[in-house]
Amino acid sequence: MEKERGQIVKAAAGDLHIHTCLSPCGDLDMTPIKIIKQAVKRDLAMIAITDHNSAENTAPLIAAARNTDVFVIPGIEVTTYEEAHIVGLFNEVENALSMQELVYDNLQSGVNDEEIFGIQVVANEFDEVEDINTRLLIGATSLSLNQVINAIHERGGLAVAAHIDRDSFSVISQLGFIPVDTDLDVLEISRHMTLQSARMFFREYENFPFITSSDAHFLDEIGSSPTLFRVARPNMAELRLALGGLKGRKVLEERMPN
Repeated sequence: MEKERGQIVKAAAGDLHIHTCLSPCGDLDMTPIKIIKQAVKRDLAMIAITDHNSAENTAPLIAAARNTDVFVIPGIEVTTYEEAHIVGLFNEVENALSMQELVYDNLQSGVNDEEIFGIQVVANEFDEVEDINTRLLIGATSLSLNQVINAIHERGGLAVAAHIDRDSFSVISQLGFIPVDTDLDVLEISRHMTLQSARMFFREYENFPFITSSDAHFLDEIGSSPTLFRVARPNMAELRLALGGLKGRKVLEERMPN
């Protein structure tokens, strides 16, 4: 640890891409209480809830974490028209829900097939079923890559290019490259690649901050590939400073000790 302008700046582990039982491919055990318990077990200071094309379970997760040291970021993983996944991370639940409203208005029509894709459970903070979402959350929206990024920014959020090292549903897999006119804030690497390796493999994107996340759909995946951030405390303001390498905050491109 070190002091920066009178504050203690320390390493905090964050997993900024976690799905819940609302995501069609998410396990039904991915409920608010169980996710928070696993985050505590894995010593995570920050997590982001990023269900496919929906933010309905973000508020219950924040409520479930109320008496813990886990800071929960409300988010959403949007599938663009190009079928690229972009994660939006927001300061407030209201901003995430506003993004959700835009997504719902532009989501591929149809009803979720539970036998094929899985049930989409809206839960409360006590792990009780509140509703079943029947929208086709696994589908794509009619929003382009830049439209999604701009909409995230209009709501004060951070736009993250999800799992760019994957051969499907990433900006690079779908377009072949990251267009120079896209205003992305962060590039995310999956748990199958280290940040050090990513820096070598994606040298052309050296000006972007990189993070690694679990993209967890099952409880045991939570915290499997966290990013270490040097921050004063876990919150969105400190996260932004770390991503920008400002005021002594930074992304630590090393793995957590086992």
